[in-house]
Amino acid sequence: MAKEIERKFLVRSDGWRNFVSNTRSLRQAYISSMEDRSVRVRLENGHIATLTVKIGRTMTRDEFEYAIPVADAEELIGTAIGLVIRKTRHNVPFKGFVWEVDVFEGAHEGLVIAEVEMGDESDNPELPDWVGDEVTGQYRYSNQALALQFEQEYNGL
Repeated sequence: MAKEIERKFLVRSDGWRNFVSNTRSLRQAYISSMEDRSVRVRLENGHIATLTVKIGRTMTRDEFEYAIPVADAEELIGTAIGLVIRKTRHNVPFKGFVWEVDVFEGAHEGLVIAEVEMGDESDNPELPDWVGDEVTGQYRYSNQALALQFEQEYNGL
């Protein structure tokens, strides 16, 4: 069984921008959603498509991801529940870990969230000075919540 172990933080400054190693454009949509699980389709740079099932709401979740044809992804995105999330993801290496900094567009423009994936829950990555409050496990900062509750202002989340 695949596991995703990650911590999530709000980003408080642009200090990460000079250290970006890779950038990609993402569109993702939820085609099924329950409180503690979801089925998501994602298009990366318009030509890499995946279908992902996630179960759980804590730092460690079950995650199953499968490559699918781009045409299938486009069709599934057309059936999305809620908002299609659009964001640019930047990989930022920092002291042995790669941080993923998501800069949201559209309805969530201005929101910037950083995630760090770990190999074990006991990993303790050093926090860069550009990260702010930790929001790990806070549903309102999940992509799922942002897609399904897009009418909320994230400043009031």
